Amino acid sequence: MDNNRVYKMLFSKVYPLLVNKAERKGRTKAEVDTIICWLTGYTEEKLAEQIQKNVDYETFFKEAPQINPNAALIKGVICGYRVEEIEDPLMQKVRWLDKLIDELARGKKMQKILRS
Repeated sequence: MDNNRVYKMLFSKVYPLLVNKAERKGRTKAEVDTIICWLTGYTEEKLAEQIQKNVDYETFFKEAPQINPNAALIKGVICGYRVEEIEDPLMQKVRWLDKLIDELARGKKMQKILRS
């Protein structure tokens, strides 16, 4: 998939997909929000605001208050790519989020997902 297409995807359209993926596996929207806030530094209120404003992925990550310093500890394969080897910083953030939600859906404990 072309990176620009990914960057222009509306976060408000992607977000319910992330929540559905987690909920199908018995996890919760609250856990998804916790992961997103951990990764991006958004508060729950600011996260809701971004969804409300219909920002695209690029804007969502560009306006993120602070990417968690432990995000560099996120390793593994998502969509056929090793997340730690992705060179485009924005695509790496998108894939980090995918990877964390994937771990949630696979039943990993929150403390491991949040690299604490």
